[in-house]
Amino acid sequence: MSKPLIMVVEDDQAVKNLITTTLETQEYKYITAANGSQAIMEAVSHQPDIMLLDLGLPDMDGVDIIKKVRTWSNMPIIVISARSEDRDKIDALDAGADDYLTKPFSVEELLARLRVTFRRLNYTSGQSGAAASVFINGGLKIDYSEGCVYLDGEELHLTPIEYKLLCLMAKNVGKVLTQKYILKEVWGSTAESDIPSLRVFMATLRKKIEKDTSRPKYIQTHIGMGYRMLRIEDNS
Repeated sequence: MSKPLIMVVEDDQAVKNLITTTLETQEYKYITAANGSQAIMEAVSHQPDIMLLDLGLPDMDGVDIIKKVRTWSNMPIIVISARSEDRDKIDALDAGADDYLTKPFSVEELLARLRVTFRRLNYTSGQSGAAASVFINGGLKIDYSEGCVYLDGEELHLTPIEYKLLCLMAKNVGKVLTQKYILKEVWGSTAESDIPSLRVFMATLRKKIEKDTSRPKYIQTHIGMGYRMLRIEDNS
């Protein structure tokens, strides 16, 4: 797979220059947009692979752009914003963003986030047909057609909710899923009163798949936000 086309949506010229110069040094292809309307128009026209999105744009809020794009595209969206409050991050992730980088940011961190997203794009594009019915991540294997989960070759016995949680995390590997999103997908509700149940089931799931729950290998907690399944690079 060739280098992806990256859309940079940023109205601050200095920040835009920093990002585009960084992309140029890594020989990434890119297009730019200075406001929300232009971003949506360019996204429809050019079908970029990844979007780097500022939230504070002159004509519309970045969260609204995420919601609009999500009505027709699943392309990864990495938010790059000066908004650092958990509420802002949660709103963006709930709207459909894949990652969140807070300004000021380092060039090295931006490139690292892009590499992770690019690996996920490669992985997703490589799955089709029968292969897509089996998920493998390190020693973890999910056979969706059989409804079975294996860890290092041994079958795990999961409750229905634990299985649904694990499948949801696996199908969004590398992406932070907020508590609200998980509740909606697994419980069909976003009630705050269900969050303790989510934590309990996540804890029991981790006991079954993590050798050391104090140093998780597969599921990472983002305190106050949600959870992320980590991609294990070596699947041998």
